[in-house]
Amino acid sequence: MKAPFKQGESPLSFLIPVGALVLAMLSFASGASIAKQLFPIVGAEGTTALRLSIAALMLIATSRPWRARLSAATWRPVVLYGITMAGMNLLFYLALQTLPLGIAIALEFTGPLAVAMLSSRRRVDFLWIALATGGLLLLLPLGEASAGVDPTGAILALGAGACWGIYIIAGKRAGQDHGAFATSLGMIVAALTVLPIGVAHAGASLFLPSVLSTAVLVAILSSALPFSLEMFALRQLPAQTYGTLTSGEPAVGAMVGLLLLGEALPLIHWCAIGMIVFASVGATMTAMQGRSRGSPQTECGAD
Repeated sequence: MKAPFKQGESPLSFLIPVGALVLAMLSFASGASIAKQLFPIVGAEGTTALRLSIAALMLIATSRPWRARLSAATWRPVVLYGITMAGMNLLFYLALQTLPLGIAIALEFTGPLAVAMLSSRRRVDFLWIALATGGLLLLLPLGEASAGVDPTGAILALGAGACWGIYIIAGKRAGQDHGAFATSLGMIVAALTVLPIGVAHAGASLFLPSVLSTAVLVAILSSALPFSLEMFALRQLPAQTYGTLTSGEPAVGAMVGLLLLGEALPLIHWCAIGMIVFASVGATMTAMQGRSRGSPQTECGAD
């Protein structure tokens, strides 16, 4: 256990990882929108394989992960981190074939939300989590609104959320063991996990020039950039803060879906987005207040 905030530190040391996390969410949603263009050609399986493989090559070239010191004990969280990264991406893209971007992200968000709920200890944290949960419930396809939602897609998105929850915990441990090398090591494991599935599904179509050029852009926006930013944030923020702040993911996805895919949402869903964003802001402000007062906060769920 350790206190994430220390008395006398500059607020920038907290705001910078928060900003990195917001940028990662914007990048991921934009990449997911572009990735939909590849689904008719190589499917979700091929798109995931290309995205993770290209991103792994990029990170190998830039971070040189062979310099990392690996042992039998430190390999375990890296492998778990990579496998859950692969599962999270593959299941999400499979869900995205039949679900709108905003709904798919909202369902997937159950993973980090669960991490936030299970790891929180202060009463005020539960207030922000409750507000984020209320907004999430308004975004989910419940009651009559669920009639047009594909059940298989919903199950796949929830499965991606489960992987995301484990990814948060395993990623934080991998980051503690290997620092900046953790992202590239995990991406290599993820690529090796999904590549055989993508090749079996799409075959030679994976290597069409038009497919590869789009896949490079998707890899940058959806993997290399956001996962690097997330790893930086995971190393700097406690698990409950990370999980609560990522409550903005459905809002970001809905806005990007509207701008890039023309997926309009009803007013009640925009109200839900406002609740989720407000919860994220409240969590950030509460954490900064605790920082300035030097109040002790515990870090749970990443041991």
